[in-house]
Amino acid sequence: MRPEGSWVAIATPFTEEGEVDFWGFERLVDFHVENGSDGLLLMGSTGEATLLSMEERRAILDRVLAYAKGRIPVFAGTTCSNTKETIGLTEYAARAGADGVLLVVPPYAQPPQEGVYEHFKAVAEAVDIPVALYNNPSRVGVNIDPETIIRLAELPNVVADKEAMGDIDQLAKVVMGAGDKINLLCCDYPGYGLILPTLALGGHGTANIAGNIIPQEMAALSRPWRTWEDMERTRRLYFQFLPLLRALYSASNPIAVKAAMRALGLPAGLPRRPLSDLPATKQESLIRLLEELGVREKYGRAGG
Repeated sequence: MRPEGSWVAIATPFTEEGEVDFWGFERLVDFHVENGSDGLLLMGSTGEATLLSMEERRAILDRVLAYAKGRIPVFAGTTCSNTKETIGLTEYAARAGADGVLLVVPPYAQPPQEGVYEHFKAVAEAVDIPVALYNNPSRVGVNIDPETIIRLAELPNVVADKEAMGDIDQLAKVVMGAGDKINLLCCDYPGYGLILPTLALGGHGTANIAGNIIPQEMAALSRPWRTWEDMERTRRLYFQFLPLLRALYSASNPIAVKAAMRALGLPAGLPRRPLSDLPATKQESLIRLLEELGVREKYGRAGG
């Protein structure tokens, strides 16, 4: 399986008591199945993975993967603080039925490129399910250089590269060096502005947070370009919803995403500490924007 189109990094819903809301997870899976998301990314940065205990992460894998199986593909975030633990959780995800895993460089460690390569190689070789790389240097402090991505693309089960950095030249180098060995996805952070250039370079879609709020629109916006109409559709939708993208990234992820989800009646709960809620004034502005764009009218009953 190679991710293509709109892969939504879903939030981890919490109850009022701050526990994982497994019923809420099921409602979110239903929401994305009904609204045409191409796949889900579970326990990424939007899912507050670093704020979950290992017991919670295993329970989420068990419950969510079983519920989604056969309905929508799920790649699970399984990165831990070191290679050994990452392999262990990745093997657990494979046994639990994950369609693939999404791996970021372990945060804070800041390994050199050879260490990055050996880490991903060891994890990929420990399982036979697909592996997607997630390059997010602003979160982990290390860029996965194009040369490293190209080397990793030689591994048979490394199938995708999600880019979340501001260097468009890196995208071109990956496309030229890896060819059709991996699919290229990008984040939807408007500060990087990667969606249009990624698709123009032959990329395959987005790994996004906006799909939590506008799943149908992100599915349409994220399709690979095969016709002139594909380009026109993406361009039109991108500019139409650019104000929402900016609002969703106005605070550390997933603070604003969870506020928007709650405004639609979707299960989200509050972010887990040390993350705080979106300030009341910003919540009011966000709700007004959702109403102006017609999002609240279209999706507001979805979580009811």
